[in-house]
Amino acid sequence: MTVVVPLVDVTLRGMLGRRRTVLLVLLAGLPVLVALLIRVSGGRPDADRVLDTLVVRFVMALVALIVGTAVIGSEIEDGTAVYLMVKPIARWRIVLAKAIVATGLTAALVVPAVLLTGFILGSGSDSMTITLAFAVACLLGGSAYAVAFMALSVFTSRAFLLGLAYVLIWEGVLSGLLAGTKFLSIRQATLGLASALGADIPGDPLASNVSLLVVIVVLVGGFLIASWRLAGFEIRGGD
Repeated sequence: MTVVVPLVDVTLRGMLGRRRTVLLVLLAGLPVLVALLIRVSGGRPDADRVLDTLVVRFVMALVALIVGTAVIGSEIEDGTAVYLMVKPIARWRIVLAKAIVATGLTAALVVPAVLLTGFILGSGSDSMTITLAFAVACLLGGSAYAVAFMALSVFTSRAFLLGLAYVLIWEGVLSGLLAGTKFLSIRQATLGLASALGADIPGDPLASNVSLLVVIVVLVGGFLIASWRLAGFEIRGGD
């Protein structure tokens, strides 16, 4: 941990650039703004619908995509990763530090947005149960997204575009049409966890044990794959 902590600190400071921070905060604040508009306009305060449609299906995935593809991918693209990998540090420790930042930033942005949105829209114990269900589900699902996109960024410089295609095409269209592929969707696993914890999810969400298994497999698999890939990077000296 004596090596991981400084790596986390350096990565975190590198991630919190002005433009990226503003973009992420605005994105995470979108469901809160929508909740306020619903309350002010006298609309139907349906916390389930807003948290499902806006947070899980849109904000959580995009925040994790931006953060996950940047923690390692941006350093590989601009060449600064070379200075880190020439040091006598185990590659898995580098990946662990990046994963901690990716999951931590995603959670720090998404979970408060869920809690504030649920608080604004809801009233009573049922609303609190729904809000907490989505908060826990987004904590786990957002972490899985972040690690998956982090692992993807180690393989290709087009990780953001491929991740966006996964979110919009696979999860947005195909997993809804092909019921048998739901277990290949982090979004569906997140909704399955929310349903198991007390949220009202339309349709036939994944079972809680399957959803939890999907999240664990993505977290562990993403970490191992990224570590393996990073270990295969060769640093060549000049001729």
